[in-house]
Amino acid sequence: MLKTLVKNARQAAAPGAPEVLAAIKQLDSAARKGIIHRNAAARSKSRLLRRAAQPARGGAQPTASPA
Repeated sequence: MLKTLVKNARQAAAPGAPEVLAAIKQLDSAARKGIIHRNAAARSKSRLLRRAAQPARGGAQPTASPA
């Protein structure tokens, strides 16, 4: 069920989408119960939120400006 929620969250459009929030809640719960390591849960949540915050694919990826 956890993998399904994360997969659905990846397809969501916005960081505040219900799918993303449900996936984050389940990741936290799994980490609390020891099903997955807490760092793995944090890494998954970070990746989900970064992906949801990105604009739609097809454009150039943002890069650091040269100093």
